[in-house]
Amino acid sequence: MSHPVVLITGATAGIGRATALAFAAKGARLVCSGRNATAGDALVSELRKMGAEADFLAADISLEGDVIRLVRHAIERFGSLDIAVNSAGTEGTPGSIVEQTVESYTTTFNANVLGTFLCMKHELQEMISQKRGSIVNLSSTMGSRGNPRIPMYVASKHAVEGLTKSAALDAIQSNVRVNAVAPGPIETGMLERIAGGTDRVASVAATIPAGRVGTPEEVADAILFLASEQATYVTGQILHVNGGKTAA
Repeated sequence: MSHPVVLITGATAGIGRATALAFAAKGARLVCSGRNATAGDALVSELRKMGAEADFLAADISLEGDVIRLVRHAIERFGSLDIAVNSAGTEGTPGSIVEQTVESYTTTFNANVLGTFLCMKHELQEMISQKRGSIVNLSSTMGSRGNPRIPMYVASKHAVEGLTKSAALDAIQSNVRVNAVAPGPIETGMLERIAGGTDRVASVAATIPAGRVGTPEEVADAILFLASEQATYVTGQILHVNGGKTAA
C-alpha cells in the first residue's frame, strides 16, 4: 500500500509527532489529532511542505464524540482507514500510591485507558468492515513492570497491553492486526517530567544497558514496522523499544 490512510492521536509532540513525520516521509495520507491546536496546525503545515496530504483535528480522546469525529473525518476525507496509531496519553500525577487520589486515577485512566479503548472501538469498526487494517497502541516499559513513583501510569499501561492483546484476538479473523510499542525512557517532555527535571535525565540514562535514552524517531521506526506489510504475521504483540532495559 503506497499511500495508506493513517490516523494518529497525540500527534502534536514527542513520539506521536515523530510518527506523523515518519509516515509522511513514506507517502501516507494523515489525519492527526491532539489537544493543542496551535501545535497541530504547525505540524500539518510541516507535513504538507513534505508533500503529504494531512489534516489536523483538535480532539479529546476520552470523549467518544470526538473519537467518532476523528474516524469519520478519515473515512470521508480519504475513503478508508488503513492504520491507526493511538499515541495520546499522560504520565499522571507522580507520587506513591498512598498519595494518589480518585482525581489522579480518573485523569490518568481517562487519557490512557478509556481513550485507547474508545479509539480502538471505532477504528476497529471501520477496519473490520474493510477486512483490513493495523492498529498500534502506545504502551511503555512500565506496562510490564512496577514503579512506586507513578503507580497510576503503570496501572494504565498494564491495562493498555491487556486491551491490545484482547482486541488482536477479536479482530484477527477480519485481517486486522493490533499491536503495541512499549518504549523505555525516550527524549520527550514526559521523560523530563517523570525524571523530575532535565538535569535528572542523565541519571535515568545510566540505568539503561545502551547507555543512553532513546529518541522519538527510534520509536516511530518500530511503529512503522508494526503497521507495515512487513509485519503481516505479527498481532497481539508488545514490541519493547528500550535499549535493553527489560533484558535483565
